Amino acid sequence: MKYLLNAFLRLIVKIALHGYFKKIKVEGTENIPKNVPIILVANHQNALVDPLLLATHTSLNPYFLTRASVFKNPIAAKLLDLIRMLPVYRVRDGFSTIQQNQKTFDQTFEVLRKNGTVIIFAEGSHSLIRNLRPLSKGFTRMAFGLKEKYPDKNPVILPVAMDYSAHRRSGSKVRITFDRPIPVDMPASKSGLLTKSVEKALSELVVTIPIGNYESDLERLIENEVDLTSKKEVELFLKTGEVPNPVRTHGGLKNKLMKIFHFPLYFLWLWKSPSVKDKVFDSTWKFLIGFVFAPIWYFSLFWLALDTPLGSWALAFLIMAWISLWGNKNPQE
Repeated sequence: MKYLLNAFLRLIVKIALHGYFKKIKVEGTENIPKNVPIILVANHQNALVDPLLLATHTSLNPYFLTRASVFKNPIAAKLLDLIRMLPVYRVRDGFSTIQQNQKTFDQTFEVLRKNGTVIIFAEGSHSLIRNLRPLSKGFTRMAFGLKEKYPDKNPVILPVAMDYSAHRRSGSKVRITFDRPIPVDMPASKSGLLTKSVEKALSELVVTIPIGNYESDLERLIENEVDLTSKKEVELFLKTGEVPNPVRTHGGLKNKLMKIFHFPLYFLWLWKSPSVKDKVFDSTWKFLIGFVFAPIWYFSLFWLALDTPLGSWALAFLIMAWISLWGNKNPQE
């Protein structure tokens, strides 16, 4: 029953994500191996949206490691368990809690023993900045811990990059790129080599704008209509100034129309927005508001169309809401 609920939830989340984003492009799926333990290591730029995209756009049905603080609410803990999230305790959660990480690692070992997949955002935190930050060593501990506990298992590390045209905006584009798997074929004493290999692989996938001139380079990239989700296009422009495949700039009019025909949802976001201190969570909250309340809004309009004097107006509003959602576009940022 739990498996069916998880599968149903992933299906409706996938549909909702395609309503939120204008385009979701997945590349390199041929690199995803089968029938082996997979530790998927990804960069982390968009809070909860990152794991939702990875959970719904492969057939891996993965488990995730996430910070333990979000499990404090009992209801939230049950929901997080349903979507296969496992808690990771940090020093800031209290030094005494660190020992509880062993239980989480034991759970991941059992998932991997069955040739399952565990996703870890190895940068250790999220950021809107377009570059790769240093990786923590949690994924190497997981890989070598599995080999120690189950010597017959040969896990692989699967690097994946996630790049956004506009992290905080709906109607934008996201690109998910899977690289070739990296075998864990060295002794645990050489774990540093594994970390470097994964960092190198990710650095060749993730769009990188050098920190030194970050703001000015980003402004030039946007002004020259460079695709911010394409590492190749970004690097080419920064080196030569060439833009072989310009991205047409959108003025945001279609996004404004979408807000008009979804005004109760937009009002909820305006009410919630001031309390979102970390702007990395903007898309997370926008998506969750739409995921929960858009069906209620559509049902209300449908009911008004069927059973009230406002029928024709409600039906027209409902149709326009769907059309505006399908046409929603936002410029890069």
